[in-house]
Amino acid sequence: MKKLLVVVDMQNDFVRGTLGSADAVAILPNVIKKLRFARENGVQIAFTRDTHFENYSSTQEGEKLPVLHCVKDTYGWEIVDGLYEDGEKVFDKPTFGSLELAKFVQGEGFDEVELIGVCTDICVVSNALLIKAYCPEVRVQVSADCCAGVSKESHDAALKTMSSCQVEIL
Repeated sequence: MKKLLVVVDMQNDFVRGTLGSADAVAILPNVIKKLRFARENGVQIAFTRDTHFENYSSTQEGEKLPVLHCVKDTYGWEIVDGLYEDGEKVFDKPTFGSLELAKFVQGEGFDEVELIGVCTDICVVSNALLIKAYCPEVRVQVSADCCAGVSKESHDAALKTMSSCQVEIL
């Protein structure tokens, strides 16, 4: 069985930075354990990285969320220390979901894709549903204890939405 673990937006700005939260910090030990298990068991790993530029405030997202974050090549844009290892795939994305990631999953013939990271209710759900749309027969899973949302309520609502769309919640 060919499996991929996708680590969504575990970047400094989303964990301890401008959009960070106690919930995002709290999942770090679980994320580290999940990554260790994946590496020990030959599971391929990919990361997504929210990527914005100085013109962020003039974008639709910037107008609706006027907090500059994850600007390319800044500390806040970087993946949290200790998570990424050289050679692992990274998908920079200017928006919530990555079409490139979904096409990668489709092209590589994965049987199973598991997603972890932040924010459950924005980027995790977007990527899970894109993968499901591109690859309807791929088993898509989300580990709830390795995800954090904008709030506990929106995290739970996103898990419920994904479950309704045949994404397995672990």
